[in-house]
Amino acid sequence: MGGDFAPKNEILGAIEAAREKPDTLEVYLVGNEKLIRDFLKSNNTELNNIKVVDASDVVSMEDIPTDTYKTKPYSSMNIALNLLKEKKVDGVVSVGNTGAFTANSILKLGRIPGVGRPTTGALFPTDSGISMLFDVGAFVDCRPNHLYEFAVMGSIYVSHAFGVANPKVGLLSIGEEKNKGNEVTLEAYKLLEKSKLNFIGNIEGRDILNGKYEVIICDGFTGNIVVKFAESVLGLIKSKFISYARKGFLKKIWVGLISKTLKAALKGFDYQDHGGVPLLGVNGVCIIGHGNSSPLAIKNMIYKAEEMVSKKVNEAIANYFA
Repeated sequence: MGGDFAPKNEILGAIEAAREKPDTLEVYLVGNEKLIRDFLKSNNTELNNIKVVDASDVVSMEDIPTDTYKTKPYSSMNIALNLLKEKKVDGVVSVGNTGAFTANSILKLGRIPGVGRPTTGALFPTDSGISMLFDVGAFVDCRPNHLYEFAVMGSIYVSHAFGVANPKVGLLSIGEEKNKGNEVTLEAYKLLEKSKLNFIGNIEGRDILNGKYEVIICDGFTGNIVVKFAESVLGLIKSKFISYARKGFLKKIWVGLISKTLKAALKGFDYQDHGGVPLLGVNGVCIIGHGNSSPLAIKNMIYKAEEMVSKKVNEAIANYFA
């Protein structure tokens, strides 16, 4: 019931996933049962692998995240997490209030032993593959040991999800020298340097997209700013092309000719293809998506959860810290 287009896009995305994988996937739609069933009926949808679970509360973007665990126990978010805790489902996806989903996931499921703070990452395409930035806002204040944990979990996820053997880890700072940074990054550097991870050293913001590092580590405050800035750049590029096309007929033709090429070149930046990102470190598979997720993004979020389960990412994280 969360997200900008709830429950329409969530249901349409679930329908696509259920239709594509009728024999291996079962999707539980958790929320206002009447609203969901009416929508399914209006779309002539009768699929055996779609179930509906009623939830009377809705977590809004205005709710204080940490309060919703107690104030809205019957929200779609809380009931979905209950299903996961009770092992009735294998994963939960949400495009609702990110802070509330993170808080409720931790309170409901607990952390993987050895993890102080869970983390979320953002995927960036590069010339030579991919890189992921951890953390991007699960927690804004971090200690050095948390950054170390992010590096461990990020490395395991990138290795399992993308098949990258021994991912290279970089610590985002204000200079490449090991003595550059604030107190947290300086201490985190020491921990990473002593670890078994493939730690390369400090990197700067310009290194995020150069493809030399598969895993990039920072605190959630910094990471969230980086991600939001990156998203705005794409919007600016599109706006500039539209403005240029309006300046004349020939310019419109030129923009039209290169638009397909530009779209293909920037495809790696489209979050819809990746769906969502996992909340790593909690005792269960939880996937977080954009509030404005399209049905395609919702479908791919479901597939991301399926991938996390099949590739046993959480088990690998637990084994590492054990």
